Amino acid sequence: MNLNPTNYFAEVEQAAFNPSNLVPGIGISPDKMLQARLLSYQDTHIHRLGINYHRISVNVPKYSPENNYQRDGLMRVDANGSSGHNYWPSSFGGPVPYPAFLEPTFEVLGLAARTPYRYPNDNFVQPSNLYRDFMTYHDRENLIGNIVSHLSAAQKRIQLRDSPILQS
Repeated sequence: MNLNPTNYFAEVEQAAFNPSNLVPGIGISPDKMLQARLLSYQDTHIHRLGINYHRISVNVPKYSPENNYQRDGLMRVDANGSSGHNYWPSSFGGPVPYPAFLEPTFEVLGLAARTPYRYPNDNFVQPSNLYRDFMTYHDRENLIGNIVSHLSAAQKRIQLRDSPILQS
C-alpha cells in the first residue's frame, strides 16, 4: 500500500476483492446487499479473470497458503496440485476441513434451524415510486414494451407469480 505498482496489469487489473473471503470466525450478516455480493463478486471475478483467479499472484494469501482440491481450468498459474490426490476423504493425506474455522456458535433456547432469510419486504413500493415519480412518459412506454415483449413468452404460472393483483 505504500508503493506504486510496477506492473499495473498484474498488480491492479487482476486484483479480485471478494467479500466472501472472510477471516475465520467471522460470520455473514443477513444484509441482503451483502448476501447478493457474496455470490456476484465471485461470479464476476470468475468471468473476468478465470476460474483460478484466486491463484493469480496478486490474489494469493501471503501468509496462509490455500489448500483445496480445485484443479485445472483456465488461468492456472501454479503447479496445479502436482501429483497430489484431488478428492476428500482420502487415505493419502491432503487438505481436510478444519472445524475451528466454522461459523461461531451461539446459545439458543428451544429449537433452532438454518432457514432462508425472511424480512417483511414489499417488492412493489420502490419500483412503483420510480415509475410514478421519476420516469417520463417515453421511459414508461419503453419499460412497458420491454416487459411485455419478454414476459409474453414466459409460462403462465411464472407470469402470475408475485403479482400484486393476486396478493390482494
